[in-house]
Amino acid sequence: MTDDEATAAAVTDGTTTDDAVTDGTTTDGTTTDDAVISLLVVDDHPVVRDGLRGMFESAPGFRVLGEAAGGAEALQRAAALDPDVILMDLRMPGGSGVDAIRELTRRGARAKVLVLTTYDTDSDTLPAIEAGATGYLLKDAPRDDLFTAVRAAAQGRTVLSPAVASRLVSAVRAPKTPGGEPLSAREREVLALVARGTSNKEIARELFISEATVKTHLTHLYAKLGVNDRAAAVATAYDRGILG
Repeated sequence: MTDDEATAAAVTDGTTTDDAVTDGTTTDGTTTDDAVISLLVVDDHPVVRDGLRGMFESAPGFRVLGEAAGGAEALQRAAALDPDVILMDLRMPGGSGVDAIRELTRRGARAKVLVLTTYDTDSDTLPAIEAGATGYLLKDAPRDDLFTAVRAAAQGRTVLSPAVASRLVSAVRAPKTPGGEPLSAREREVLALVARGTSNKEIARELFISEATVKTHLTHLYAKLGVNDRAAAVATAYDRGILG
């Protein structure tokens, strides 16, 4: 994603970009006011799912087809229900949202994925967008902004909260590693968790991967950063703007 693309994708003051109009008119001049957008709500918290279902079912133009409590269940429900838009949380014990997005993309699923989460760190936003998410909003987004974002996502338009768009621009502008090879999305995830003092075992559990895989990612990112241990990796990453 280029600087211009990331900036143009932001949602500011409740509006979407890409020269989008939010009154139900598409770019080809047709209206979608009467079209009902079908949704699948994916979140591991029942209260959140109930709240989102109630919110959308009380508004015209939306229909909630079902719910899922984790990434694995989301894949099953998406295949069975074929929704227009999937509202996807990221960190769930029943399978991560990023892995589910990546698998939906691999399968060529018709549904557009709009991430709705409380997390806006680089280790969350970048992997989700790279996996194929159409948009990324935080759970503190106003009700009307969420409705607007779902409509935009259903039409395939990219929607990002201002905070997330800013992070993506910063990530694009961040200096590359000495050898010219940037860290992968997964390596950034591992590095961000290392910076929080997370152990290999905890990282494995958080990312739903094995400890051996964590060690492999650490070996690769150490080589790219030109360091030999965790502390040096974190210090170097902050110094070069990779973490921040």
